[in-house]
Amino acid sequence: MIKRLKSYFKFLAAIVLLISLGSCKTIALPLFSSQPFPQVPNYENDSAWAVLPSNYPIDLLDKQSNTANLPADVFYIYPTLNIEKKDLRWNVPISDTVQNEKVINTAVKFQASAFVNAGRLYVPYYRQAHLRSYSNIEKGGESALNLAYSDIKIAFETYMEKYNNGRPIIIASHSQGTTHAIRLLKDFFDDKELQSMLIAAYLPGIGISKNEFETINLMTEPSETGGFVTWNTFKKNYYPKNYSKWFEGNAVSNPITWDSEISSSRMDHKGFLFTNNKIYEQALEVFVKDGILWTSLPHFPFRIFLMGKKNYHVGDINLFWEDINSNAVLRVKTYFNTKD
Repeated sequence: MIKRLKSYFKFLAAIVLLISLGSCKTIALPLFSSQPFPQVPNYENDSAWAVLPSNYPIDLLDKQSNTANLPADVFYIYPTLNIEKKDLRWNVPISDTVQNEKVINTAVKFQASAFVNAGRLYVPYYRQAHLRSYSNIEKGGESALNLAYSDIKIAFETYMEKYNNGRPIIIASHSQGTTHAIRLLKDFFDDKELQSMLIAAYLPGIGISKNEFETINLMTEPSETGGFVTWNTFKKNYYPKNYSKWFEGNAVSNPITWDSEISSSRMDHKGFLFTNNKIYEQALEVFVKDGILWTSLPHFPFRIFLMGKKNYHVGDINLFWEDINSNAVLRVKTYFNTKD
C-alpha cells in the first residue's frame, strides 16, 4: 500500500509541472515538423474509445449506483498523462498500450467515474500532446495541442452522428482535456443551436477567463444548467508560480457548494475518492480566492502523504468526487424538469 501511495505522489509531483509551466530541459528535443504524425484514429471503431456505454471498465460499474435508463450523455476528455522527459514524441498514438492503461486506471477510474451516474459515458482515446507542449509552444507545442484537439473534434462529431440521438450532454474534462474542451465548446455550443442541449460543462485544471465564451456563462447555483464550472486547487495560503499570469482574475467555482459562497466547511464536503478506492466524507474545507481554489489539508487517515504538497492539481476532480457525482445528477434532473 505504501509503495503504491508513493508512486501516486510521484505522479502528482510530475503533473505539477503543467501548472508551473517551467522549461522542460531535454537535450535534443525534436521539432514537431520532424516527426511523423501518429495514425489518425477512426472513431467509427470501438477500439478508438476508452469508454463507451457498451464497454464500461469494472471500476465504472462498481461506482454506478444509478443503473436506471440514463437520459443524458457525458463526453469526457482526460488530462495530460504523457509526462516522461525521456519520451521525445510530441503526440502519443492511440495504440500506445502504456498510455491507454493510464487512461483507464487513472483518468477514467478517478475522474470520469464521478459522472457515471449522471449519464452514459463516452471517452475517446486521442493523440495526446506531451506535457512539454505547454512550455515549448513555439517549438512544437502549439502544433501538438492542435493535433490532439483535431482528434477530439472528430470524436465528438462521430459521437453526435452515431450515438447521441438527440440526448442532452455534459462536457467534462481536466487539465489538457480542458484545453480541448474549451475549443470544443466554442466550435459546437457557444452561441450555437447545440447549446440548448448542454446540461453543464465541468472544466477544472486550466485557468479560464470569466468571459471565455460568448453565451456559456459561469454557473453560480448548484442546479443551474447551460453554463460551466471551473477551479484549480492548491493548498490553503499557497499562490502558484506565475499566479498573476495564469490564474489571477479568472473564473473559479466552489466544487462543494456550487454557489457564490467563498468558503465551505468540512461538514459540507460530500466525499474524496482516494487511491485505495474509498470515499472519505467531510475531509475538506475550501476557500475561493481570485482565480484559484484553496483547500485545507485533507482530513483522512493518509493525510501524512499530502504533508508538504502545495499543488493539488492532480486531485482537482477526485478531491470532490462525491460532490461532483451528486451535482451532475442534480443538474441533469433540473435540465429535464425545466424542459417539461
